[in-house]
Amino acid sequence: MQVGVPREIKDHEYRVSLVPAGVRALVQAGHQVLVQDGAGLGSGIDNQAFESAGAVIVTDAAAVYRRADLILKVKEPLEQEIPALRKGQVLFTYLHLAPQPRLTRALIDAGVTAIAYETITDGKGQLPLLTPMSEVAGRMSIQVGAFYLQKTLGGRGILLGGVPGVPPGDVVILGGGIVGINAAMMALGLGARVSIVDRSLSRLRELDEIFRGQVVTIYSTGAYIAESVRRADLLIGAVLVPGDAAPRLVTRDMIGTMKKGSVIVDVAVDQGGCIETTRPTTHSSPTYEVEGVIHYCVANMPGAVPRTSTFALTNATLAYVQRIADRGFHDAVADDASLRAGVNLLAGKVTHEAVARSQGLPYVPLEGLI
Repeated sequence: MQVGVPREIKDHEYRVSLVPAGVRALVQAGHQVLVQDGAGLGSGIDNQAFESAGAVIVTDAAAVYRRADLILKVKEPLEQEIPALRKGQVLFTYLHLAPQPRLTRALIDAGVTAIAYETITDGKGQLPLLTPMSEVAGRMSIQVGAFYLQKTLGGRGILLGGVPGVPPGDVVILGGGIVGINAAMMALGLGARVSIVDRSLSRLRELDEIFRGQVVTIYSTGAYIAESVRRADLLIGAVLVPGDAAPRLVTRDMIGTMKKGSVIVDVAVDQGGCIETTRPTTHSSPTYEVEGVIHYCVANMPGAVPRTSTFALTNATLAYVQRIADRGFHDAVADDASLRAGVNLLAGKVTHEAVARSQGLPYVPLEGLI
């Protein structure tokens, strides 16, 4: 199989979808890997490293798309990339289609087979390809939030950990999943007061055990969310419903009760955000202000730390890439329930129920198409 690795063109996206070790494994299995010139430079990987592993360096993205059977990316295709996709081609990347009806329609019209990293589900119901980037984004959310709390950047002038005689800042995390846990770890490490809000009592019990009572756990109701948001210096949106749009837990009215200069980091922005005032931003223009509250809603946060993110991501994706390349798409998904869960679009049909429901589109079970 010919596997294509185009250079990412999203704003300040420096990750690459395959590292030289992955290239070597695919080439040794008899596949050809086409890497666009300079695709790995943002992650500190030059063309020579790819060539030494057996990759063919291709000068432009158009040639990669034209020749490859399987396209590996990090982020969803942008509008200018869509025309290069062709019918029957397999696209394997983060898609986050639920809040993006235009992208969904474009991919349906292109006839591609779209497999989303974020909906691949293992036997334990976990999301193995979303997990590494959730870990990165969760940890980054506190780092970024602490930065924008500085008065010079419009924040309240709060040091999250405080100092002796001065209380620490309040960090409120909506969602106790992978993002939430990693955010809490970082916030506790800085000395902040940390609360996690979640709708699962069993999860709250687990979190209480994990953090040995250092984190305040709060059951998710409208009233408790409103009170937690009001007192937060740093609010982290970390809610995930796999494949579906994130529920809007925080209203604009709640934002109006927050302290001026407090900060929101909505990590759920890829799925539409869990805060009413969320809208996607970029690394070039990462923040905006609503009701005196700074919002950081960059949709590709891990792209800012590409060296860490690229290797963390490709550690998780390589086994699935090898399966598709070795077996072909149909045989691979027929034998692997994890991969089947990742297939969002096939033959012009929406094959992921949550994506179809979020956009009011017909849902066609994958089993009827393979």
